Amino acid sequence: MRAIKKFEEFIREGIVRQQSLDKSRAEFLIKEAEQNYNYLFELINKIGIHDNNANNFLKNCYDILMGLIRANMLLNGYNASGTGAHEAEVSYMRNLGFSENDVQFADQMRFFRNGILYYGKIFDKEYAKKVLDFLNKIHPQLKKLVEK
Repeated sequence: MRAIKKFEEFIREGIVRQQSLDKSRAEFLIKEAEQNYNYLFELINKIGIHDNNANNFLKNCYDILMGLIRANMLLNGYNASGTGAHEAEVSYMRNLGFSENDVQFADQMRFFRNGILYYGKIFDKEYAKKVLDFLNKIHPQLKKLVEK
């Protein structure tokens, strides 16, 4: 996997556009991410993480993170769309102050999620637990950023 480009490159390429703040859409994304986050832990408590549901947990964790990142982008006047939009959103984590290791792990999640959706890639519960640990680590930080 190659290194993810800088966010400014996505702006130059037209994948990310500057726009007016979209507070209502951001609020929707924040609310949806929080509902999904709570539901995720409800599922974990009721059924646990197993090899046969690991892909679902990976996709759910990714969607929660991306919802909060998109909300941050919208609150700061950015919107990504088209080919490369998900990569641009992951890259935006640098602008939010996350470490390069966090950005690279989120990009790996993005890549693996695409593998699940488009190529039938299967992950095990050990990787799902790593993804969940990552979510638990950065979720509070992302949530704090959108509450400002």
